[in-house]
Amino acid sequence: MAGYIVRRLLVSIPVILGTLTLVFLIIHWLPGDPAVMLAGDDAAPDRIEFLRQQLGLDRPLWQQYLSYIWSSVQGDFGTSFANSQPVLNRLIAQMPATLSLAVLSTLFAAVIGVVLGILSAVYKNRFMDYVIRLVSLLGVSMPSFWVAILLILIFSVHFQLLPAIGNGSFKQLILPAIALGISGAGTLIRMVRNSVLEVIGEQFVLTLRAKGLSERVVLYQHVLRNALLPALTILGIIVGNMLSGAVVTETVFSRQGLGKMVVDAINQKDIPVIQAAVLITAVITILVNLLVDISYSYVDPRVRKSRS
Repeated sequence: MAGYIVRRLLVSIPVILGTLTLVFLIIHWLPGDPAVMLAGDDAAPDRIEFLRQQLGLDRPLWQQYLSYIWSSVQGDFGTSFANSQPVLNRLIAQMPATLSLAVLSTLFAAVIGVVLGILSAVYKNRFMDYVIRLVSLLGVSMPSFWVAILLILIFSVHFQLLPAIGNGSFKQLILPAIALGISGAGTLIRMVRNSVLEVIGEQFVLTLRAKGLSERVVLYQHVLRNALLPALTILGIIVGNMLSGAVVTETVFSRQGLGKMVVDAINQKDIPVIQAAVLITAVITILVNLLVDISYSYVDPRVRKSRS
């Protein structure tokens, strides 16, 4: 298992390097000069040129790229163009809010997706199955920003049960987590339902029933262990979607976090902040998917045997 983890980490290095390169090129190809944005449209050319030299934007692109890669490897993300604060300190300050939102929305998606997916499979082609399949279709189809606005109108404006904006309390986290997690829940419902139905049709399930085991024992002790393996794969993808979806969700709910910080940095073309935020998000996504792959070994003994 240790060798497998090392190989996966080595494979992740080119992925991270490619992500850094792509983000670097896209940011520098976008229109707009950070020095002009900081100095103002009416600033003198000498002032703009001074800012370009101070920010290191007067160097050739390849020198900026090599300096950026080397600094990132050392964990030095530079200082923000907008307020001259260390980027790492800003990331550390904003990361807990985004991680708490991503974790809670992932838990919401996992619980709702697995429970409703199992119920949909158990009550196949019955009324409950049709209702759950409709719910999953709506969850996958509705964009998160529209769900967020709808939740604000219902639970904050109309019923006044939950706060609509801000950070600081668990209540302020409920609506953003639901808005962000409903799409992942819809995807998991469909995946779990199809996986459970596929496993139920296997020969070993018929054998277990012939031995006299109850449907509850067959389902929860034998079927689910084999059916949840594809759901684990989707769960790793969902975590990455939660981190990227936080950009829209935090903006709609006026929450402080990594996503809101990235939106502000894009508007100001604050290059160091954008690059550092994308790097951190990529690393977290890679680590989560590595943990998902490791969990395969505990869910499916066949995977553990093949890797050993």
